[in-house]
Amino acid sequence: MKNKIEKFIAEVQSFEANSLEQLEAFRIKFLSKKGLVPLLFADFKQVAAEDRKAMGQLINSLKNAIQEKIVSLKQQLENQSDSEVSGMDLSLPANSAMGSRHPLSIVRNEIIDIFSRIGFNVSEGPEIEDDFHNFTALNFPPDHPARDMQDTFFIEKDPDIALRTHTSSVQVRVMENGEPPIRTISPGRVFRNEAISARAHCIFHQVEGLYIDTDVSFSDLKHTLFYFAKEMFGEETKTRFRPSYFPFTEPSAEMDISCNICGGKGCNICKYTGWVEILGCGMVDPNVLDTCNIDSKKYTGFAFGMGIERITMLKYQINDLRLFFENDLRFLKQFEAAE
Repeated sequence: MKNKIEKFIAEVQSFEANSLEQLEAFRIKFLSKKGLVPLLFADFKQVAAEDRKAMGQLINSLKNAIQEKIVSLKQQLENQSDSEVSGMDLSLPANSAMGSRHPLSIVRNEIIDIFSRIGFNVSEGPEIEDDFHNFTALNFPPDHPARDMQDTFFIEKDPDIALRTHTSSVQVRVMENGEPPIRTISPGRVFRNEAISARAHCIFHQVEGLYIDTDVSFSDLKHTLFYFAKEMFGEETKTRFRPSYFPFTEPSAEMDISCNICGGKGCNICKYTGWVEILGCGMVDPNVLDTCNIDSKKYTGFAFGMGIERITMLKYQINDLRLFFENDLRFLKQFEAAE
């Protein structure tokens, strides 16, 4: 046993480490629970009584030598690492490029800013919604096509729960929990079960607006949206309204702007009409007000909704919606100066 301990002492004295990993392996070899030193203490019981004192001192000498070696080498390796770092010029500029906001975030913030100037606040709600807030409260009949599985991502275990298909569900929650006057916009991510293409995606972003008060008219709606279009796309932008249908508004309309890519002359973006549809709108249906405990005989209101992707594509003349979701730095770097 004495020869074995002396052999270990010689090994410890000659040991050198080039890294902290090698030093840790050395420590485990000798001092871990199943290491060589604990095994020596286990064998110590078999040593004759007259030899135990000398053998115990020898084992302790080995243990002390190991601990001193570990402390010495650890300090040496750490000092070496510090000296390597100190040799660097920390004043040199970083090689990494500055980041920027995503184009959808830029446009979302611009939309919020435009409507905040005329008194609209921002409201948010859950992306996983129940049938009442996503459909029923918005005057969707039970057999409406939007309830079909081809349009909506339903939760398989609970057909009453789905990923929201529009941020109108947030407007329902605002009406339930507040009292007129209400003037709010609801930006957020929505989901629909659609094939992904250059002009469609299963995930996209909307901003929906709601204004409820006494004597709110369709004229108020039009002037609000006239203001938005000119602030977003420029004073020269022309607008027009076309009759449409939405379950939660009556009367309903779609709003077009003059194509800012071709200047109204006609191109493939506007399908050679000179006009591009940017949002849907209308007067809030009285049934929706009553469902949300707002007196439809006293109050009226208007609502509108637009896709942030559509606005962004028009503003920056982007022709493929998929670019927004691919995180291609070549695409995103173009918006560094747009914040």
